[in-house]
Amino acid sequence: MKKNWRRIIAAGLCVSMLGMTACGKETEKSEANMQNDYGIVSVKRSVDYGEKQKARSFEGSAAAESELYVEPVEGMTDEFIRGVDISSYIVEKDSGVVYKDFEGNELDDAGFFNFLADSGVNWVRLRVWNKPYDKNGMGFGGGNNDIEKAVVMGKLATNAGMRVLIDFHYSDFWADPAKQFAPKDWAHVTLADKTTMIAEYTTKCLQKLKDAGVDVGMVQIGNETNNGMSGETDPERVYTLMRSASEAIRAFSKDIKIAVHYANPENSGFADIAGNLINAGVDYDVFGASYYPFWHSTMEKLEATLTKIRETYNKEVMVMETSYVYTFEDGDGFSNSIGEETSGVEFFYEATVQGQANEVRDVMATVQAAGGLGVFYWEPAWIPVEVCDQSSSNAGAVYEANRLVWEEQGSGWASSYAQKYDPKDAGVYYGGSSWDNQAMFAFDGTPLESINVFKYVFSGTTAKKVISKVPDIAYESGIGKKVEMPATVPAIMIDGSEKEIPATWNADEVAAAEAAGAGMYTIHGTANGDGKDYEITCALEIKKVNYVKNGGFEDALMSMWEITGEGIGRIEDNNKHTGTFSLKFYSANAVEYTVEQKVEKIPAGTYELAGWLQGGDAGSNAMFQLYIKVNGEELNASTGVTSWQKWDNPVVSGIEIPEGAEVIVGVRAKAAAKAWGAWDDITLYEMD
Repeated sequence: MKKNWRRIIAAGLCVSMLGMTACGKETEKSEANMQNDYGIVSVKRSVDYGEKQKARSFEGSAAAESELYVEPVEGMTDEFIRGVDISSYIVEKDSGVVYKDFEGNELDDAGFFNFLADSGVNWVRLRVWNKPYDKNGMGFGGGNNDIEKAVVMGKLATNAGMRVLIDFHYSDFWADPAKQFAPKDWAHVTLADKTTMIAEYTTKCLQKLKDAGVDVGMVQIGNETNNGMSGETDPERVYTLMRSASEAIRAFSKDIKIAVHYANPENSGFADIAGNLINAGVDYDVFGASYYPFWHSTMEKLEATLTKIRETYNKEVMVMETSYVYTFEDGDGFSNSIGEETSGVEFFYEATVQGQANEVRDVMATVQAAGGLGVFYWEPAWIPVEVCDQSSSNAGAVYEANRLVWEEQGSGWASSYAQKYDPKDAGVYYGGSSWDNQAMFAFDGTPLESINVFKYVFSGTTAKKVISKVPDIAYESGIGKKVEMPATVPAIMIDGSEKEIPATWNADEVAAAEAAGAGMYTIHGTANGDGKDYEITCALEIKKVNYVKNGGFEDALMSMWEITGEGIGRIEDNNKHTGTFSLKFYSANAVEYTVEQKVEKIPAGTYELAGWLQGGDAGSNAMFQLYIKVNGEELNASTGVTSWQKWDNPVVSGIEIPEGAEVIVGVRAKAAAKAWGAWDDITLYEMD
């Protein structure tokens, strides 16, 4: 799971842990005690499993009655993995969380897992940490997911007719692209010893699961291992550990699929990881990707990447993690990972139950189109212990009660007991669930209709495809031009698609904006679709003329720019300031370049030149400049880079340009080897 926990600080409700003694309890239980606690009988996989699966076959079912609109996914079969990761389930229940069915009945443990299966879920994914406890046995939080909990939940899933994916993090706590800590017991051993220990640990855990009758169909060797695994960052050392884990699984059972798991499928070169693993001798069956649309770009890119891996490297592919917000509200007083104002993310769907269902349905359709195995939804049951309304007068008391339970039971993303193991992240930002607005249960444990999308993808639903909303729009026009307001606007349909519908605008407001000149204006209008009127507004910007052509580098035609130097060019990635493209630079050698444009047909006047720059690793003697030459006389503004997406805005003002002058604008740089960054949105406007 990709995390940015530094965004997850409870606004106004952070409570100091200083001087507090948590109400601890023994966290390491024997398997026998765990069985007694949950009343589970150990069962072997038998014909009963097949009967349950057959009873829940959804192929060929009729369109379902639902308030949600869901289109069926062509070619969907019962074998397609429609999974959920419910690793937090035990600690949620131990914290007092109550889950219900659609009739409002409280679900016991068996009932909960059968409810998932009845909703179309056929696999359960369970993360496993080695020892997620401090030296006093206090849990690190995030589910305290040791192998004993995996055994309990694995048996519940198996009893309900679902298969199990075991997600070994090979760490004592969260493993993701940002951190891959070694388990405490492995932290100070040689690579050779760690190689032996990872094999022994894997075999021991699988034996426990087998002895309990858990139907393990797949095992992950590491979690989001982009930058390492189990304390190792050198790729060759990581491959050594992976080979050892894989060999242990193969020796244990030839029937268990072995999966690897990586994040950021939007990155160039992502598909090549699959080949690198093969070349390193890592034996695996499935290449899994995390895909969160607010972080990982479009589904078209996802499909292309998964298809390339499957066709080029002959590996099965799937999405190991996905999710989507159904609300922007916070349920427990601890801020959410994704909120309405979260920077650097893009919302492709509405934050509604329908929007959540749309995302899950479309990810499944994308993986199906790529020839993939299936999809897992991440933590649909991670909801608040007690709902904390931050506008209420007792919010502080509720938050304090939640905090104590998070500490005691491990139902928050991290507890204070993880401080020593993960001091920079968990040690500072420990607390509650940052995921409750992406669950498939409401804050009070009531299921959301979106959870049924796992079976609705077979049949679709009877709900009509209607307009969900008509959003306000933005429109640009140039100064001195007649403003031609758009005759149609996009309406958002209930499935997230768009269609154009006619619109009319307030003519008096448009005329007033034309007369006023450059600036921002609000124009009111009415759109009509499906026989209904929608009141809308348009943020109209009348812009000054930018005399720099293609200053945002959105146009593929770059002939107006003369580029001297290596390692700089127009590119589409996440380094842009606005739009889709930017002028990106990087060189393994010393960076030195000049980018110039001769400005044509510019009237006499006083002008301002501006641009945007971001980047890093430039060195202490770096030079970056934005400049303009008027009849050979240069004016410039020096600038610099600090880090990714930290944009500097150099400006040269008061530029006097006489009639018929030769005008050249440009950027230049000298920086250390491996300096990187991007220029964007270069403008030359006449000043007021």
